[in-house]
Amino acid sequence: MNQPTFVLVHGALTDASVWRRVSVHLQDAGHTVIAPSLPMRDFDGDIAYLGRFLGTLTGPLVVAAHSYAGSVISSPAALTEAVRSLVFVTAFQQDAGETAGALNGKFPGSLLIPDNLVVREYPGGAEIYLRPDKFGEVYAGDASARDREILAVAQKPFDPVTLEGSFADAASWHALPSWAVVSTQDRSIPAEAQRWMAERAGSTVVEVDSTHAVPLVHPEVVAETILRAAG
Repeated sequence: MNQPTFVLVHGALTDASVWRRVSVHLQDAGHTVIAPSLPMRDFDGDIAYLGRFLGTLTGPLVVAAHSYAGSVISSPAALTEAVRSLVFVTAFQQDAGETAGALNGKFPGSLLIPDNLVVREYPGGAEIYLRPDKFGEVYAGDASARDREILAVAQKPFDPVTLEGSFADAASWHALPSWAVVSTQDRSIPAEAQRWMAERAGSTVVEVDSTHAVPLVHPEVVAETILRAAG
């Protein structure tokens, strides 16, 4: 049986390096890992980008998504027939007609509020950053001080239109087995929202006492969950 390739998709405010410690665990176990970079300029564009990217890969695939990327992999148009299972890591599990923005507001607790954000214009739109002095509180409270500093200055911003994107077909997790890592101290996507989405999707849930930065802080838990999804 072919060993799967693990595709790790980052979300908003961090780039693919958010997976670096998870990647080490998986690679040390002898697995092939690849972590693409989403443009995060519009939702349909991210779906098309990931679908085209996955189309360049052969063999079975296990796709893991952090944060906003969960919305992207929830769209069946973002995946290929090679995808065997999905892992949502403190991530949105969006369904047809829904938006990430509405899901994040379904339950209280998110600190992704205007007072904590910085908006900067770019050619063709606007992009959102977390205020550097708020990065730890909102995103990575249990990360080391050095990690928080690095994350805060090297953010990958997102255009807010991405959070208002939706798709028409039933979500991919209706047809594929899924796992969900729920962070109980998450201040970006409330834990209650994560639990609700995972239960609705019938995902196998792993809870960890961590923040939104769980791939960096508890990479062994995330890597083990991804390995289970491959099993």
